[in-house]
Amino acid sequence: MLRLTWVQPEDLLGHELRQAALDGREASVIAARWAAAGGKEAPLSAGASPEPPSRYLRQLAKDLLDELADLPSKLEDHEPTDLAKIRRLCPDWPSDTRPVPLPAPSRFEAAWLGRAVGCLLGKPVEKLPLEAIRDLARSTGNWPLNTWFTARGVPSGLLRAHPWNRRSAATSLAENIDGMPEDDDLNYPLLNLLLLRRHGRDFTPTDVAGLWLDELPAGRTFTAERIAYRNLLLGLNPPHTARHRNPFREWIGALIRADVHGWTNPGDPAAAAEQAYRDASLTHTANGVYAAMFTAATIATAATGTHDIHSCLRAGLTVIPATSRLSRAVLHAIRLARHTDDFDEVVDELHATYADTHHWVHAIPNTALVAAALTHADGDFTGSICRAVSGGWDTDSNGATAGSIAGLLTGAPDVLPDRWTAPLKNRLATSVADFDGTGFDALAHLTHLEASRP
Repeated sequence: MLRLTWVQPEDLLGHELRQAALDGREASVIAARWAAAGGKEAPLSAGASPEPPSRYLRQLAKDLLDELADLPSKLEDHEPTDLAKIRRLCPDWPSDTRPVPLPAPSRFEAAWLGRAVGCLLGKPVEKLPLEAIRDLARSTGNWPLNTWFTARGVPSGLLRAHPWNRRSAATSLAENIDGMPEDDDLNYPLLNLLLLRRHGRDFTPTDVAGLWLDELPAGRTFTAERIAYRNLLLGLNPPHTARHRNPFREWIGALIRADVHGWTNPGDPAAAAEQAYRDASLTHTANGVYAAMFTAATIATAATGTHDIHSCLRAGLTVIPATSRLSRAVLHAIRLARHTDDFDEVVDELHATYADTHHWVHAIPNTALVAAALTHADGDFTGSICRAVSGGWDTDSNGATAGSIAGLLTGAPDVLPDRWTAPLKNRLATSVADFDGTGFDALAHLTHLEASRP
């Protein structure tokens, strides 16, 4: 029996109830109705519960999802999704942007490689609890984390208690790496290169939707992206695709699509944020959109090669509402990282603050963790990706974003340690268009071409 993940109404409802508690909607009456009918909470780590419910319970879940969508939020004025309203809540929105020299292709190659390395480092421990990540690394003398995870030397009892990510272990443990395997954290940057090539910088959310339907296999989407894809097939249009029965609209999906918008707008964080906004609005709202805008603006600033990581992160904060939960979380994480010597203590504090209330794929804790990792490592490449992955939650996505930013800051691929880049063999696997097997040097030249277009 196929239980397609991230779309089952009875599971979406549990996630929506959790989201309601975060974005200021009073849902206790609906929660009580669901519990009284025998409804369960959403699965903690899996994308679908193992067994289908009764027809009655599934229909009730659909009805309650629609009722939840109509509940007013007390945070609506502080966390809008409309771009004009977002800008009004950003007192330091970048306005005086001067042209900067276009980065050399080598800087983009370092960013692509950094994204791939960070993603690959995090893949085998994705979904694992924090203590499991620490125990697995310690068992091979790799703590604090400083290199690839390996199964060699790990006690069998530990592996039985905390097995590697099933889909990733065969391609992402040190002894198994043979090029960069497919991952959505790399698929989306490839899609956004196609987006800019076909539609230019003035693309619309509808252009993004059309590209996905043409080039992105539905089975390669997850969480909010899978919901939006479903909504497109139902005949809905953006931005309604982001809102209809989509409890994942503040999760990390839009953030992992933001890199190309930053890479192609070097020195212009506002333009990068606006591109990321149009991309994100297909699938996300509020803090899910802000995470993409923050990341794109940070990357656009890093792409110049003239700013340190701390200036880049400050630029990212200028394009998201200071009143938002994301802004407060990022500032909290940066302060922790600046004033705490042991990064494990930073991570413990972030988990104590966010883990009980946020899903492990939610954008707020993950964005905060990436900001903390980059800050604590002072932008150093190895330090940044290892801290981001060692902090748990969405390990491959966090490693990818930290690696992209830290890679940009290095300026060239030969600055990245060979122990990280050599196993990738300059080869990327993907199901996107004709990119399968493409080298990172070729992707860098394509990125440079899009960055040079007016």
